[in-house]
Amino acid sequence: MASTTTFRLSALVRASGGPRYAVALAVDALGTGLLRPFLLLYGVLVLGLSAPATGIAMTLGIVMGLVCMPAVGWWLDRGARSAVVAASMLVRVLGVALLLATPVGNVWLFAAAALLLGVGNQAWPAAHAALVATVAHGRERDTALAGGRALRNAGMGVGALLATVCLAGGPAALRVLAAITGLACLAAAALTWSVRLRVRPVAPPAGGGDEGAAPRMRALLAANVIYAFCLQVPEIALPLILVTRLDASPMWSAAIFVANTVLVVTLQVPVTLLLSRFSRRAVLASGGVVLTVSYLGFLAATSLGPGWGPPAVALVSVVCTLGEIVYAGTATALVTVLAPARVLGRTLARFELSTGFGLAVSPMVFTALAPHGSVALWGGLAGATLLSAGAVAVEKDAERDGGAREGGAPERC
Repeated sequence: MASTTTFRLSALVRASGGPRYAVALAVDALGTGLLRPFLLLYGVLVLGLSAPATGIAMTLGIVMGLVCMPAVGWWLDRGARSAVVAASMLVRVLGVALLLATPVGNVWLFAAAALLLGVGNQAWPAAHAALVATVAHGRERDTALAGGRALRNAGMGVGALLATVCLAGGPAALRVLAAITGLACLAAAALTWSVRLRVRPVAPPAGGGDEGAAPRMRALLAANVIYAFCLQVPEIALPLILVTRLDASPMWSAAIFVANTVLVVTLQVPVTLLLSRFSRRAVLASGGVVLTVSYLGFLAATSLGPGWGPPAVALVSVVCTLGEIVYAGTATALVTVLAPARVLGRTLARFELSTGFGLAVSPMVFTALAPHGSVALWGGLAGATLLSAGAVAVEKDAERDGGAREGGAPERC
């Protein structure tokens, strides 16, 4: 049994880009976890900015990161792989350096730092998916993408935990955490650059035509905006409801967040392997159904009031996390098999653009619906997600397993 486990682990590392890249992912995730959840606190406590100004600057950073996605897709389709991943990490290094150089009260430099951090954070998922799709194919690629997500969640969770412990040190500790984040991203970029992986750009098909053109994926992209809301539920929607509606201790929110991280880390790969016998599109649609059930469960749980409400919400959050795991383990994998090699980068960029848009607008949606009651919030989310799952199920696009492999072979420079 031990040898089988070792073989599977080594195969997963190989399919993910190799040992150096796996270490780079772990280091980058650990460093990102140290600062990313506390960037708002850095602006308020270290730089003395108002909370609204800090929030606006962070939002602009996310939006500008989305604007850069077409350029990321174009660079990937020019054949770059490890270089784009390394660049996404180096951009964050520059962001941290600017953050450390920002004087107290200067909101513009903080906004510039948040912009660089946002660009790096938005560019990384598409670049990472393109790299994995280059070295692994079929269900092996799906498992590698799931393993990368589990590793990133683990690293960010440990980083956030360490940062939480260090917060007792006040503003000085936040500066130290920012510096360590920059060094971690720099080390990860160097490791990623050393992989030196690229592919030969695929030429357009002779005679033109639609062969090799980017898939439309209109229903999938629109549905993904709604699906992405589930990623923010443990961080924003549940704390909002627990504190304002159920008068619960903040410890409930913390416990749910920790449980979500642990479940993603431990179950992402096994669940992806378990569902690999089914069509990716069918699995993605079923993930939407699971999320819908969880939202209806939250609606029922919040009706129990302050007494039984918080533990019921915590219990239902497990179902929501399972839906998140199914969605996250299938969506990007489905896009990689729908996309011809010539437009893999641009297709992934479009998909990550829809994800980023969903993540950007979800806090606004949560906070706008919550004052109107649980039915408006959870009922609205359930209805929208169920419609999205139906749209994913009926959209007609053939899964061409290994589609990202068409064309030139990977080159180790």
